[in-house]
Amino acid sequence: MPPAAAFGDASPTPSPLHLTIATRESRLALWQAEHVKALLEGLGHTVTLLGMTTRGDQILDRALSKVGGKGLFVKELETALAEGRADLAVHSLKDVPMALPDGFELACVMEREDPRDAWVSPHCAGLADLPPGAVVGTSSLRRLVLLREALRAMGRHDVRIEPLRGNLDTRLRKLDEGQYHAIVLAAAGLKRLRLEARIRHIFEPTEMLPAAGQGALGIEICSPHAAVRAALAPLAHTPTWWSVAAERAVSRCMGGSCSMPLAAFSRWVPVDGGGLVLHIDAAWGEEQGDAPLVRASAQAPVDSLAQADALGTEVARLLCQGGARVATASDPA
Repeated sequence: MPPAAAFGDASPTPSPLHLTIATRESRLALWQAEHVKALLEGLGHTVTLLGMTTRGDQILDRALSKVGGKGLFVKELETALAEGRADLAVHSLKDVPMALPDGFELACVMEREDPRDAWVSPHCAGLADLPPGAVVGTSSLRRLVLLREALRAMGRHDVRIEPLRGNLDTRLRKLDEGQYHAIVLAAAGLKRLRLEARIRHIFEPTEMLPAAGQGALGIEICSPHAAVRAALAPLAHTPTWWSVAAERAVSRCMGGSCSMPLAAFSRWVPVDGGGLVLHIDAAWGEEQGDAPLVRASAQAPVDSLAQADALGTEVARLLCQGGARVATASDPA
């Protein structure tokens, strides 16, 4: 990815502020909040953390798509922002709903970590090593349909893909207890917590297309807080922001629902004559049945959030043209 400076990032130096970060209390969420805290303190601000437990952290016995979707991980943090108990909230961007409530905004997207998915297993180096009747765990409908397609191509109709909920440490514990033969997680979280040794294989996007925003951190604020927005400006990474904006536009146009198995991943690619364009790939599937995935891709020069949004919108149109269905209000959140 090219340096942010190539995209015209500015680095303003606003007056020092005292800032409070609302964060979930999982180990990964706290790492993310501490990371942002250290960066802001390096800019001269004073920062404290407000740890919170969200509904998404509390409901672990049902699939996320059946109990309210991604918003369950951010609602309590948004309440803290609205009530003035916190100034900003740090999120894994793939957990942030595609449309924020009125009065809130995504004020900063930071440079992306590894966006890919990781295969974690104590015994199996990959899909081909799974024993008969093996169980693979994932919390994601996107991963479910992509794994199902890969297993079907291998003739492995005996492998079961079962739900896996909980924070990263809980999921690893369930694997170690023998509840699953393997699990699939975001590589970024494992790397941030220095758990790379648990990774047996990293799926290239050609093997398993990532989720919109995967690997990126987004910072949410209340819209009127211009001083907080200015304080966050030096942390923003424009190439990542435009990339994930295109991905999130695909998801938003398709209904923005975690009950919809949808992948969207963009990358900057060079073109003849110099320069870069943003290329985006997307895939949509049916949770039930054996229908093949619908895939679409497009690329275009992008030098604004609006152009990134337009590119993602075009990819969503191509998905629908290929047979994908937009999620409706009657679908689970």
